[in-house]
Amino acid sequence: MKTLFWRQGKLHLLDQRKLPHETVYVICADHHAVTGAIKDMIVRGAPAIGVTAAYGMALAAQQNQSSSTTDFLIALQEAGDELICARPTAVNLQWAVARMLAVGQAHSAKSTSEITIQLINEAETIASEDVRVNCAIGEHGAKLISDGDCILTLCNAGALATAGHGTALGIIYTAHAEGRKISVFACETRPYLQGARLTTWELSQANIPVTLIVDNAAGLLFQRKMIDMIIVGADRIAANGDVANKIGTYPLSVLSKEHGIPFYIAAPLSTFDLRLASGNEIPIEERSSREITHIAEMQITGNDTSVYNPSFDITPAEKISAIITEQGIVYQPDNKKIAELFSKQVQWTTNHK
Repeated sequence: MKTLFWRQGKLHLLDQRKLPHETVYVICADHHAVTGAIKDMIVRGAPAIGVTAAYGMALAAQQNQSSSTTDFLIALQEAGDELICARPTAVNLQWAVARMLAVGQAHSAKSTSEITIQLINEAETIASEDVRVNCAIGEHGAKLISDGDCILTLCNAGALATAGHGTALGIIYTAHAEGRKISVFACETRPYLQGARLTTWELSQANIPVTLIVDNAAGLLFQRKMIDMIIVGADRIAANGDVANKIGTYPLSVLSKEHGIPFYIAAPLSTFDLRLASGNEIPIEERSSREITHIAEMQITGNDTSVYNPSFDITPAEKISAIITEQGIVYQPDNKKIAELFSKQVQWTTNHK
């Protein structure tokens, strides 16, 4: 089952609000619909949001093919600005928009129809690259997993959060495919229940043993030595290795440090934001109070209940055992090691042109 796909000039998105009970695709015919789909969490997960935004830019190009080249490029920039505002924390969205705008500028001497073709091709490339990157993350990360390990994860960083395979769950899939017998504890991940609804469903589909726990039960699992490692994804990583991820990630890192359990982040290089010195500069999205006051359509609080609903928190680099990327594993991440990682990435890209 695909998270998203492009067909006949339109973007089809798996409506993750309906899972696991219904399989419904939402069809986006313009970038406004894509913006709405990202805001409303029809699609979610940093890599998937980035790929979706790339297709949103392709749709904006299609809509403006009859414009002059100048107006066409202005319209692309405006579409990019709109898409970027949809969700502020996941940097993959900005990364994908910037990449699409660069392609538009690079081909600005061509006709608008030719530029549109180039942009559609680039969106397709970004989608296929995401799958290859995730598989590489899986290969590197699987080396850290031993036969019999029990892994704790939070939120959903699987195929549903990407164009395919997944980041944190991608590592688990790779280890499973290599024959290791592993099991997973999935935190429910309030308030949107991505762990309960999506992660358990994904892992069950892959025949990987998974047990759902409420978020507050994680401490007991640590105390009883029921966990061998934690693997989670990321939405933005600062230059010093601080990580923004789903709310609840930071307390898990504190527990892992206290109990001597490895805490791993799995993320592509597109999730790093080297413009930011530390996690203190990462914007934290705050979402609707309704996500907390209601479960589905049922209100569970009083009408006058005050709500604070940050969607992400920041885990300091010193609490992270390693960051697993497509270029390899960065142990005890810091500024120097991350700078070296990107230096190697530039060298690799140059050598493989």
